[in-house]
Amino acid sequence: MTFEEMLPGLKAGKKMVRTNWEGTELWVELVPATTYHGETMNPYFVIKTEDEAFSVWEPTSCDVLATDWAEVHD
Repeated sequence: MTFEEMLPGLKAGKKMVRTNWEGTELWVELVPATTYHGETMNPYFVIKTEDEAFSVWEPTSCDVLATDWAEVHD
């Protein structure tokens, strides 16, 4: 599926992955708006990999234009 097709799933709390990623990427998910030290924190994406903790993730132009997005089923 395309980035545009998978984005509503991310917004609904689903985990997504690009099937053509050949590294240790397990999934991407959206962390919803929250508060931190009493201040509003905007939503952001994180990526989970096999060998590291979660990291902040920003899609590249390749990610946005890709058609190999799929939902991750636990």
